[in-house]
Amino acid sequence: MNDVTLTKLEFDRARETVAAYCRTSLGKHMTRTVTPSTKTKVIRTWLRQVRELSKIIDSGSLPPMTGVHDVREYVHASAFPAPLEPGALASIAETLMTTAGLSAWFERVAPDSPSLDPLRSQIVDLSPIGESINEVVDGRGQVRDYASPKLASIRSAIEQARSRIRGVFDRILRQTSFSRMLQYSGATFHNDRMVLPLKAEQRGRIPGIIHRSSDTGSTLFVEPAESVELNNSIIRLREAENKEITRILRLLTQEVHANGRAILATVRAVGVLDLVTAKCLYARARSCTCPEIDENGVLDLHDARHPLLIELFESEAKEGGPKREVIPIDIRVGDDFDVLVVTGPNTGGKTVTLKTIGLLALMTQCGIPIPVREGSRLPVYTQIFIDIGDEQSLQQSLSTFSSHLGTLLAILRESGQRSLVLIDELGAGTDPDEGAAIGQAIVSELLKLRSKAIVTTHLSTLKAIAYTTPRVDNAAVEFDPDSLEPTFRVRIGEPGNSNALIIARRLGMPIGLVKRAKWFLHDRTRALNMAIAGTLKSRREAEEARRAARDAELEAQQNRVKYERRREEFEQSKKSFDEWTKWVNGLEAGDPVFIKSLKRPARIVRMELHRQKALVTTGAMDVEVRLRDIETPRTEE
Repeated sequence: MNDVTLTKLEFDRARETVAAYCRTSLGKHMTRTVTPSTKTKVIRTWLRQVRELSKIIDSGSLPPMTGVHDVREYVHASAFPAPLEPGALASIAETLMTTAGLSAWFERVAPDSPSLDPLRSQIVDLSPIGESINEVVDGRGQVRDYASPKLASIRSAIEQARSRIRGVFDRILRQTSFSRMLQYSGATFHNDRMVLPLKAEQRGRIPGIIHRSSDTGSTLFVEPAESVELNNSIIRLREAENKEITRILRLLTQEVHANGRAILATVRAVGVLDLVTAKCLYARARSCTCPEIDENGVLDLHDARHPLLIELFESEAKEGGPKREVIPIDIRVGDDFDVLVVTGPNTGGKTVTLKTIGLLALMTQCGIPIPVREGSRLPVYTQIFIDIGDEQSLQQSLSTFSSHLGTLLAILRESGQRSLVLIDELGAGTDPDEGAAIGQAIVSELLKLRSKAIVTTHLSTLKAIAYTTPRVDNAAVEFDPDSLEPTFRVRIGEPGNSNALIIARRLGMPIGLVKRAKWFLHDRTRALNMAIAGTLKSRREAEEARRAARDAELEAQQNRVKYERRREEFEQSKKSFDEWTKWVNGLEAGDPVFIKSLKRPARIVRMELHRQKALVTTGAMDVEVRLRDIETPRTEE
C-alpha cells in the first residue's frame, strides 16, 4: 500500500489501538507492524480466524499466554560460542512452559477452529526444555545451588569459608583490647574481602594486610592475617564456581540452539495467536464485525463509524468530557455506480467520510474487524489512494492547486480496476469553471480506468455528472437548516448543497439581498437545482426501497444463521441422547454411574427400564432414582 495513504489515514494509530489488546510483547510488535494484504484468500482466512476464535472466547476460553516473552533474539544468540545469560534462559523457560497449556487449549478448541489449525501445528509442547532450564535457573535468573553436584559442592565450600571468616572477625571484635584500636565497632568490605577499620595510630597492632586508607588517612582497612588465606580460598572457589556455571549455561544454550527452529516457529505462532486474540477483544470492546469479502468490487458499508473517532470520544468521556457518539454512515460504491460524488456544506463530514472508508478498507485487509453492521461488504484493493488536505511542497514552491493536481495525476498513472481512489475537494483551488472541467476530466479518466472512486466537491457543476454519465452517482452529507448544523449522515442519490444562502438568511441577511443573490446564480446552476428537485422524491424513494430490501435480506441471512445454529445444537443434543440411551440400556448390576441429584458416584443394583427407574447403591444405602438422573461416571470421582 502507498505509504502516503497509510500516513494520511492514520493507519499507525489504528494498529496501536488494536495492539493495546495484546497480552504479549511479541503480539504487540506483530500488531504494530501488520500490513494490509492484497490476497483475497489470505484476508478471508484472517477474518475466519477472528470469527472462530471470537466464539471460543465468548464461551469463556481465552488462550493461556501468561509468561510469554519475545525470546527470538535470545534463540538467535544461542548460535554463538558465548552461553546465554541466566536471565535470558529464565525468559525462554517461562515462555516454553506456556506451550503445554497452549497445546492443551488447542486440542480442546480444535473442532471449533479449523482455521487455526496452521497455528496449532506450529505450537509444539516445548515445556520439557523449559523444565530443564528451570532445574538450573530460577525465575529471577539466578543459577540454582543444585544445578550440578559440583556446583553444590563449590558453593557449600564457599559458605563454609565465609562462616570461618565470620568466626575470625567475631573473635577479634569480642576482644576489648582489639575493639579499642578500631575507628568504629564492626567489620566492612573491600572488594568482597572483610576488613577492619583500624585507627591509623594503631598501625601494626593487628597483624594482616592493609588494603587502603580513608580519604583523611585516619582509618586503615586491615584484613587480619587469619582470614587472608580463607579469603584467597573463596576467590579460588569463585573462579571454579564461575567456570562450572559457564559449563552448565553452555549446555543449556546448546539445547536451546538444537531446538531453535521449533522454538522460533512456536514463539512466532504464539505471537500470531495473540494478534488474532487482540483482534477479537478489540471487536468485542468496540462492537466491530468481520465484513464479507466481495469479489465483484462492491463496497457496501452499513452503520460505518470511524475507529479513531470512537477512541477519541471514549477518551473524552473518561476524562469527564461530554459523552459523544460517532454518527454512523451508510456508503456504497462499485455496484450500480463506480464513482460517487459527495457534496454538502463545509464541516459536514465529507472528509471524515473519506477517511472512514479508507481506514476501514485498510483494517479489513489486515484481518481486523471494523465498526460496521453485519452484512457489510468490502472488496480487496491492490491500492488505495487518497488526496486530502491542503499540503503543498515548499521545496518545489508549488501552489496548493498545483500540488493537488500533481497528486491526482500520479494517482491516475497508478490506478487500475482494483484501486480505491478517495479525493477531497475535487476541482478546488482555481477558477470554479476550470476546476469543474478538470474535475469532470478526472472522473472520466477514473471511469476509463475502471477504478472505484469517492470524491467530494463544492462545485455545483460536478453534481451534473451523475445525470449525464453512466456509472456515476451523487451523495449528500445532510445539513439541518434549522440548527445550521450538519447531521453527518450520507444520502446516496441526492446531491448536496452548500446551503450558503440558507445559512446567510438564518444569520440575518436581509431577504432582499438573499433574493438578489439567488438571481445572480448562474442560469445553469438554477436549472440544475430545478432538475435535481424534480427527481429528488423518486430517487429518495428508490434508495429507501433499496435500503429496506437490503435490511430484509440481512435479517433473512441472520435468521438462516440462527436456524443453522439451532439445528446443529438439536442434532448434537439428539446424538448425545442416543448415546446416553444406548449406554443406559447396557447397564448391569455393579456398573459405576453418577447420580446428578445426589452429586455423587454410585453403582447399579437393579435396572427397571419399564418403570424408567434404577436401584443404585451409594455409600451405605440403596436409593431408587429416575433413569434421567443417571450419568456416566466422572473421572474426577
